[in-house]
Amino acid sequence: MLRPILVALATSLVLAPQVRADFRICNNTASRVSISLAYTDGQAWVSEGWWNLKSTNCETLLRGPLAAQFYYVYGMDESGGEWKGKAFMCTRDREFRIEGRQDCYVRGFDRTGFFEVDTGRDAKNWTVQLTDPAKPGTGR
Repeated sequence: MLRPILVALATSLVLAPQVRADFRICNNTASRVSISLAYTDGQAWVSEGWWNLKSTNCETLLRGPLAAQFYYVYGMDESGGEWKGKAFMCTRDREFRIEGRQDCYVRGFDRTGFFEVDTGRDAKNWTVQLTDPAKPGTGR
């Protein structure tokens, strides 16, 4: 009697959809956007880039459950528009993975302002939606 219940339970676990736990960014703009991401792993700061997102596409930047509550994003589109903030991290023009956020210029990097993303204390995944800034007179 117990065996059919275990088989049914095992089958339901195998057929259950897998839950994704990732940090994603969606580009909801009309142009391509280059993205950089910064975060702490609990011991050190890391900044990484560049992901190039086509218009109306999404990209997973980090796979797996979120390890921190705060993440930092910088984005720039083809016409020079930016998504930036006041949290300064190290970057460079070409693909990079930089440990630490101090002394960017001294270490040969650029210093770029990222905006903060608060995912909450218990979030296991998060998606950032980039949109075009409101244009005067458009009502957005």
